[in-house]
Amino acid sequence: MKTMNIVNGPQNVSDIILGCMRMPALSVEAAAEMIRTAAEEGINYFDHATCYGDGQAEIRFRDAFRLTGLKRENVFLQSKCGLHFDRKEFDWSRDDILESTDGILERLGTDYLDVLLLHRPDLLFDPEEVAEAFERLEKSGKVRYFGVSNVTPGQLKLLKKYVRQPLVINQLQFSLDQTQLIDPGLYLNNLTTERSVDRDNGILDYCRLNDITVQAWSPLQIGMFKGTFVDNPAYPELNEALAEVGETYGISKTAAAIAWILRHPARIQVIAGTMNPQHLRDICAASGVRMTHQEWYRLYLASGKFLP
Repeated sequence: MKTMNIVNGPQNVSDIILGCMRMPALSVEAAAEMIRTAAEEGINYFDHATCYGDGQAEIRFRDAFRLTGLKRENVFLQSKCGLHFDRKEFDWSRDDILESTDGILERLGTDYLDVLLLHRPDLLFDPEEVAEAFERLEKSGKVRYFGVSNVTPGQLKLLKKYVRQPLVINQLQFSLDQTQLIDPGLYLNNLTTERSVDRDNGILDYCRLNDITVQAWSPLQIGMFKGTFVDNPAYPELNEALAEVGETYGISKTAAAIAWILRHPARIQVIAGTMNPQHLRDICAASGVRMTHQEWYRLYLASGKFLP
């Protein structure tokens, strides 16, 4: 597994992350096997959120981690706060950030988080309150690094005006199916396609310019949660191309799709959300692959795009 250094953030982290949203579906023993498999494959980074299973994902991870024999200091734990589906609101207020972090630490059974992300924008967020919360969390030793998830350049600029700590991560959706992060740069000034529409104000370029590492979520999904495009009969051209590129490197179509993301020069981390050990091993094979410029474009075009 290749590792990378996050600018102003954690060092020597795996370029593939295990996303733990679906972990509540596993028994404690099965979850422990999943964590061990990740560690055996070189994954040392685990992603959580307060809304995953309404906190149950973090609890299941805590109980399972204790069975693995792994040491806390050898892994990076990341969680996100701000989404309250039970209350039907998003909340980045100072008190909610502080209370949520205490809950995360209790559920994960740790006294510190490596990274805390604000999870999707609260439309009423006060950047001064966020700054105060981050200051308290850093000084108390409860959080080492900070970032965001699904946040625009303007929102990041506003946060950075008040927040002293570097914002080192932005989680964004990116896959061969969901390429809106990069499409507008190709279809600039082109009225023949909606792919020319910049839906996120150039967030990928902004992150690259400001040393913010992008973490790609749902890297194999159609839309948000409509299943995977791998082996999906609705994507025949893409699967044919994935199979041929995968054969070149001795990897599966799934791994080829992940390697496509890792090939981008932004040095994107990929969040793998599978809870199947063999599927995770399959995905991890992508870390050792650097496809060619031509292979990357072939997959991009096979996913339904065209050169203008």
